[in-house]
Amino acid sequence: MPSSPKIPKETILKTALDMLIEDGYASIHIKSLAKRLGCSTQPISWHFGNMENFRHALTAYALHYANEKMLSAAQGMSAFSNVGKGYIDLAFDAPNLFRYLYMSGESGYHAGGFDILTTADANSVMADQIATQIGIPADQAAEFFRNTIIYTHGLACFLVSGLIKASKEEVYAMMEQGAHGFMLQAGIDLKKEKNHAN
Repeated sequence: MPSSPKIPKETILKTALDMLIEDGYASIHIKSLAKRLGCSTQPISWHFGNMENFRHALTAYALHYANEKMLSAAQGMSAFSNVGKGYIDLAFDAPNLFRYLYMSGESGYHAGGFDILTTADANSVMADQIATQIGIPADQAAEFFRNTIIYTHGLACFLVSGLIKASKEEVYAMMEQGAHGFMLQAGIDLKKEKNHAN
């Protein structure tokens, strides 16, 4: 059995993520990655076996990186707003990564149907916090939560595809306006929400 390579798996994934952010997924193949690392292709093959396994590992690594960028120490509405802004920031600051994870299908990452937006562990906790914070039924909070996520994703996709040109501040304002509209649609009293936010 060949000895283990001196280049750690983490270094390979970090280098690949850098390439992805800079030039997109199409720039990454075993030879270009090896060249960037300054090694032969052997360490990459040793760690991952084939490019399909490598893609799965890169997707998990990239998702972790993106989620870390969107993490918030806040709870409820504040956390939800911060995560939304983090999502928009990702579209502005790392459009190739955003495209890879959430638009192109190259990553192989699929979040699932619309239900996953309110049932995934972290999202479920946040939706429950919003319901408790504002004092509304869970189904109203879930409707608001789901619709706001879909709208924010749409804004981010328009940005990444170049269909809209706007500053971060303008997009944040659009996101907030959309959220207020979805609150009204879900039957959430905006005055009540504002009092809970203060």
